[in-house]
Amino acid sequence: MRVEWYGQSAFRLEGLQATVVIDPFALEDLAGLAERGLQFDYPPIEGATADLLLITHEHGDHNGVSAVTLAPAAPSEPPRILRSTAGRLQSPIGEVLAVASEHDEHAGTLRGPNSIFAFDLDGVRVCHFGDFGQSALRPEQAEALEGVQLLFLPVGGGPTIGAAGASDIVARLSPRWVVPMHYRTPRIGFLDTAEEFLAGYDSVVRVETSNFDTDALAADGLTVVVPAAP
Repeated sequence: MRVEWYGQSAFRLEGLQATVVIDPFALEDLAGLAERGLQFDYPPIEGATADLLLITHEHGDHNGVSAVTLAPAAPSEPPRILRSTAGRLQSPIGEVLAVASEHDEHAGTLRGPNSIFAFDLDGVRVCHFGDFGQSALRPEQAEALEGVQLLFLPVGGGPTIGAAGASDIVARLSPRWVVPMHYRTPRIGFLDTAEEFLAGYDSVVRVETSNFDTDALAADGLTVVVPAAP
């Protein structure tokens, strides 16, 4: 599976049979950040195609559906966009599990709901946590997510969990690979960096590009994969 990071929490996962894009941003939707004095200089997402588009929540740096071109779907086929939802849902790549969660520590009353998505692609169980902001993963959420192998997890604090909360989730789910996301890079002027989170792990692979192939990564033990910022 080829994984491309567009910045923030936006990823494109290209498998042998299908491609999934998660939480893309459209720069035209982010004018409010500049008005608040916040830097957001990731390059625009261009030429991205997908068989399935997943939106974890309805914030402008995560729900830029206009940045992605979806494959045509026949009327009888499952939807190609799943957004801000929960349940076991049919999609063009098979069942997608959407686990309800919150964007904050106050039952979503400050920043709203958030969906954690889990699905299988190329025989790998993938999980993307969106802007998870709860104080901890609830037991029923953890149970639903058992078996995750490739985990995309926010680590930058602020409106989401930071290093400590992310490490707790890694310990609970025991994935094979962890890809930190939603943290400060030279492209954005807010959130914490990923360094505190990374300091807790012995096996950290820093990729020189913004994409990587899971086949090239070690299969034994836990590996934290850090793509270069686009």
